[in-house]
Amino acid sequence: PQDCQDILDNDETTPSGVYMVYPRDNLGGFLVFCDMDTDGGGWTLFQRRQDGTVNFFRGWADYKTGFPSNLNGEFWLGNDNLYRLAVQKVYQLRVDMEDVEGNTAYAAYRTFAISPESQNYKLHIGAYTGTAGDSLTVHDGKPFSTKDRDNDEDSISCAQTYKGAWWYESCHGSNLNGLYHLGTHESRADGVNWYNWKGYNYSLKRTEMKIRPTP
Repeated sequence: PQDCQDILDNDETTPSGVYMVYPRDNLGGFLVFCDMDTDGGGWTLFQRRQDGTVNFFRGWADYKTGFPSNLNGEFWLGNDNLYRLAVQKVYQLRVDMEDVEGNTAYAAYRTFAISPESQNYKLHIGAYTGTAGDSLTVHDGKPFSTKDRDNDEDSISCAQTYKGAWWYESCHGSNLNGLYHLGTHESRADGVNWYNWKGYNYSLKRTEMKIRPTP
Protein backbone atom coordinates (compact mmCIF):
# COMPACT_ATOMS: atom_id res chain seq x y z
CA PRO A 1 0.00 0.00 0.00
CA GLN A 2 1.24 3.48 -0.91
CA ASP A 3 -0.92 5.29 1.65
CA CYS A 4 -3.82 4.80 4.06
CA GLN A 5 -6.41 5.01 1.28
CA ASP A 6 -4.85 1.94 -0.33
CA ILE A 7 -5.13 0.09 2.99
CA LEU A 8 -8.79 1.07 3.35
CA ASP A 9 -9.56 0.13 -0.27
CA ASN A 10 -8.10 -3.32 0.41
CA ASP A 11 -10.37 -3.83 3.46
CA GLU A 12 -13.06 -1.27 4.24
CA THR A 13 -13.38 -2.58 7.81
CA THR A 14 -9.78 -1.61 8.65
CA PRO A 15 -9.75 0.37 11.93
CA SER A 16 -7.74 3.52 12.55
CA GLY A 17 -4.22 2.81 13.76
CA VAL A 18 -0.56 2.45 12.79
CA TYR A 19 0.28 0.71 9.51
CA MET A 20 3.21 0.31 7.12
CA VAL A 21 3.14 2.09 3.78
CA TYR A 22 5.51 1.65 0.86
CA PRO A 23 5.79 4.69 -1.42
CA ARG A 24 6.23 3.95 -5.11
CA ASP A 25 9.79 5.35 -5.13
CA ASN A 26 11.00 1.96 -3.82
CA LEU A 27 13.13 3.61 -1.13
CA GLY A 28 11.49 1.47 1.54
CA GLY A 29 8.46 1.58 3.79
CA PHE A 30 7.68 3.43 7.00
CA LEU A 31 4.98 3.49 9.64
CA VAL A 32 2.10 5.95 9.49
CA PHE A 33 -1.06 6.55 11.50
CA CYS A 34 -4.22 6.04 9.45
CA ASP A 35 -7.48 7.84 10.27
CA MET A 36 -10.14 5.48 8.91
CA ASP A 37 -13.08 7.32 10.51
CA THR A 38 -13.12 11.03 9.60
CA ASP A 39 -15.15 11.92 6.49
CA GLY A 40 -14.94 8.44 4.99
CA GLY A 41 -11.44 7.60 6.25
CA GLY A 42 -8.34 6.80 4.24
CA TRP A 43 -6.36 9.70 5.73
CA THR A 44 -2.60 9.49 6.33
CA LEU A 45 -1.67 11.67 9.32
CA PHE A 46 1.50 13.74 9.32
CA GLN A 47 0.91 15.81 12.47
CA ARG A 48 -0.89 15.46 15.79
CA ARG A 49 -1.02 17.62 18.93
CA GLN A 50 -3.13 16.49 21.87
CA ASP A 51 -1.50 16.73 25.30
CA GLY A 52 1.76 18.68 25.21
CA THR A 53 3.97 15.70 26.02
CA VAL A 54 6.20 16.08 22.94
CA ASN A 55 8.50 19.05 22.34
CA PHE A 56 7.83 20.53 18.88
CA PHE A 57 10.32 23.43 19.14
CA ARG A 58 13.00 21.54 17.23
CA GLY A 59 15.47 22.03 14.41
CA TRP A 60 15.56 21.24 10.72
CA ALA A 61 17.00 17.73 11.07
CA ASP A 62 14.21 16.59 13.41
CA TYR A 63 11.49 17.96 11.15
CA LYS A 64 13.21 16.33 8.17
CA THR A 65 13.19 12.85 9.68
CA GLY A 66 10.18 13.11 11.99
CA PHE A 67 9.65 12.63 15.73
CA PRO A 68 9.01 10.74 17.98
CA SER A 69 8.65 7.07 17.00
CA ASN A 70 5.27 6.58 18.75
CA LEU A 71 2.59 7.54 16.23
CA ASN A 72 -0.27 6.99 18.69
CA GLY A 73 0.62 10.20 20.50
CA GLU A 74 1.85 13.59 19.35
CA PHE A 75 4.16 13.48 16.33
CA TRP A 76 5.46 15.03 13.13
CA LEU A 77 5.83 12.35 10.45
CA GLY A 78 8.86 13.99 8.86
CA ASN A 79 9.16 16.25 5.83
CA ASP A 80 11.04 13.67 3.78
CA ASN A 81 8.35 11.06 4.43
CA LEU A 82 5.63 13.61 3.74
CA TYR A 83 7.26 14.50 0.43
CA ARG A 84 7.61 10.83 -0.52
CA LEU A 85 3.91 10.31 0.16
CA ALA A 86 2.48 13.42 -1.42
CA VAL A 87 4.46 13.20 -4.67
CA GLN A 88 2.77 9.89 -5.57
CA LYS A 89 -0.72 11.14 -6.46
CA VAL A 90 -2.87 14.25 -6.26
CA TYR A 91 -3.67 14.62 -2.56
CA GLN A 92 -6.08 16.72 -0.53
CA LEU A 93 -5.33 18.10 2.93
CA ARG A 94 -7.55 18.13 6.00
CA VAL A 95 -6.74 19.88 9.29
CA ASP A 96 -8.91 18.88 12.25
CA MET A 97 -8.82 20.95 15.43
CA GLU A 98 -10.44 21.03 18.84
CA ASP A 99 -10.50 23.67 21.57
CA VAL A 100 -10.34 23.21 25.34
CA GLU A 101 -14.15 23.14 25.59
CA GLY A 102 -14.44 20.31 23.08
CA ASN A 103 -15.65 22.38 20.13
CA THR A 104 -14.28 21.15 16.81
CA ALA A 105 -13.58 22.76 13.46
CA TYR A 106 -11.76 21.77 10.30
CA ALA A 107 -10.05 23.26 7.28
CA ALA A 108 -9.78 21.30 4.04
CA TYR A 109 -7.74 22.11 0.94
CA ARG A 110 -8.54 20.62 -2.45
CA THR A 111 -4.91 19.85 -3.23
CA PHE A 112 -1.75 19.44 -1.17
CA ALA A 113 1.90 18.99 -2.11
CA ILE A 114 5.32 19.95 -0.80
CA SER A 115 8.57 20.46 -2.67
CA PRO A 116 11.66 18.34 -1.90
CA GLU A 117 14.28 19.43 0.64
CA SER A 118 16.32 21.12 -2.12
CA GLN A 119 13.45 23.63 -2.30
CA ASN A 120 12.98 23.71 1.49
CA TYR A 121 9.75 21.70 1.46
CA LYS A 122 7.74 24.56 -0.05
CA LEU A 123 3.99 24.24 0.60
CA HIS A 124 1.45 24.00 -2.25
CA ILE A 125 -2.27 23.95 -1.43
CA GLY A 126 -5.52 24.37 -3.36
CA ALA A 127 -8.89 25.91 -2.58
CA TYR A 128 -10.18 26.04 1.01
CA THR A 129 -13.43 24.70 2.43
CA GLY A 130 -14.36 24.15 6.07
CA THR A 131 -15.53 25.60 9.36
CA ALA A 132 -12.31 26.88 10.98
CA GLY A 133 -11.60 29.70 8.54
CA ASP A 134 -8.68 29.76 6.15
CA SER A 135 -5.42 30.33 8.01
CA LEU A 136 -3.16 28.36 5.67
CA THR A 137 -3.51 29.93 2.21
CA VAL A 138 -1.24 32.76 3.40
CA HIS A 139 1.46 30.06 3.63
CA ASP A 140 0.91 28.69 0.12
CA GLY A 141 4.15 28.72 -1.86
CA LYS A 142 6.29 29.40 1.22
CA PRO A 143 9.30 27.31 2.27
CA PHE A 144 9.50 25.53 5.62
CA SER A 145 11.46 27.19 8.43
CA THR A 146 12.76 25.96 11.78
CA LYS A 147 14.58 27.66 14.65
CA ASP A 148 17.92 26.83 13.01
CA ARG A 149 16.88 27.37 9.36
CA ASP A 150 15.30 30.75 8.59
CA ASN A 151 13.62 30.68 5.16
CA ASP A 152 10.81 33.16 5.90
CA GLU A 153 10.09 36.58 4.40
CA ASP A 154 10.49 38.57 7.61
CA SER A 155 13.57 40.35 8.97
CA ILE A 156 13.15 38.37 12.19
CA SER A 157 13.20 34.58 12.47
CA CYS A 158 9.53 33.67 12.62
CA ALA A 159 10.35 30.19 13.95
CA GLN A 160 12.39 31.57 16.84
CA THR A 161 9.95 34.39 17.60
CA TYR A 162 6.81 32.25 17.51
CA LYS A 163 8.40 29.07 18.87
CA GLY A 164 7.47 26.69 16.10
CA ALA A 165 8.33 25.25 12.70
CA TRP A 166 6.13 26.04 9.72
CA TRP A 167 5.84 27.44 6.21
CA TYR A 168 6.33 30.90 7.68
CA GLU A 169 5.71 34.03 5.65
CA SER A 170 5.92 37.23 7.73
CA CYS A 171 4.99 35.54 9.87
CA HIS A 172 1.88 33.33 10.11
CA GLY A 173 -1.85 32.76 10.08
CA SER A 174 -1.43 29.36 11.69
CA ASN A 175 1.28 27.87 13.90
CA LEU A 176 0.23 24.31 14.67
CA ASN A 177 3.74 23.27 15.71
CA GLY A 178 3.95 26.10 18.26
CA LEU A 179 4.06 25.89 22.05
CA TYR A 180 1.34 23.83 23.75
CA HIS A 181 -0.16 26.56 25.94
CA LEU A 182 -3.64 24.91 26.05
CA GLY A 183 -6.27 27.62 25.77
CA THR A 184 -5.91 31.35 26.28
CA HIS A 185 -2.35 32.67 26.60
CA GLU A 186 -0.91 36.16 27.01
CA SER A 187 2.13 35.65 24.78
CA ARG A 188 1.18 36.55 21.22
CA ALA A 189 1.00 34.00 18.41
CA ASP A 190 3.52 31.48 19.80
CA GLY A 191 0.99 28.75 20.65
CA VAL A 192 -0.85 26.11 18.64
CA ASN A 193 -2.72 28.90 16.88
CA TRP A 194 -5.21 28.96 14.00
CA TYR A 195 -5.91 32.67 13.70
CA ASN A 196 -9.17 32.56 11.76
CA TRP A 197 -10.82 30.29 14.32
CA LYS A 198 -9.44 31.34 17.70
CA GLY A 199 -6.99 34.20 17.16
CA TYR A 200 -3.36 34.65 18.17
CA ASN A 201 -3.89 34.24 21.93
CA TYR A 202 -5.58 30.85 21.99
CA SER A 203 -3.72 27.56 21.79
CA LEU A 204 -5.73 24.60 20.53
CA LYS A 205 -6.10 21.42 22.56
CA ARG A 206 -5.93 19.03 19.64
CA THR A 207 -4.84 19.23 16.01
CA GLU A 208 -4.41 16.66 13.27
CA MET A 209 -3.04 17.26 9.77
CA LYS A 210 -3.77 14.52 7.23
CA ILE A 211 -3.76 13.81 3.51
CA ARG A 212 -5.79 11.56 1.21
CA PRO A 213 -5.84 11.08 -2.57
CA THR A 214 -8.39 13.29 -4.29
CA PRO A 215 -11.30 11.29 -5.76
